[in-house]
Amino acid sequence: MPGRILIVEDSALVTDAFGVLFREAGYDVDVAATVAEAIERGSAEPVDLMLLDLTLPDGDGLEVLQALQERRAVPRATLAMTGHDDSASRRRCLEAGCAEVLVKPLPIGELLRHIERLLA
Repeated sequence: MPGRILIVEDSALVTDAFGVLFREAGYDVDVAATVAEAIERGSAEPVDLMLLDLTLPDGDGLEVLQALQERRAVPRATLAMTGHDDSASRRRCLEAGCAEVLVKPLPIGELLRHIERLLA
């Protein structure tokens, strides 16, 4: 199996679509809609890649990455997803440990290419 992906996103429409796509590509998929859920799921078992929305109902998505770093449960790679295409947001994500910053909306094929490259 290619790996385990944790989708951290509060939109059920997005998580449903990504979940179907990633499962069809052979990935094991878990979903979290809040910072608290993401920390719990990311700490419970190893994650190969975390797809991380930065704006969550209970806080900043980067709080998830920080908490997982403190618990020594860091995913092999984290892709930050944001609706803000600015250098400050990008820099903040990269400094926090994200492998890449993707601006939404993003074509699904492009997202899959990023994931496959990072998990190769």
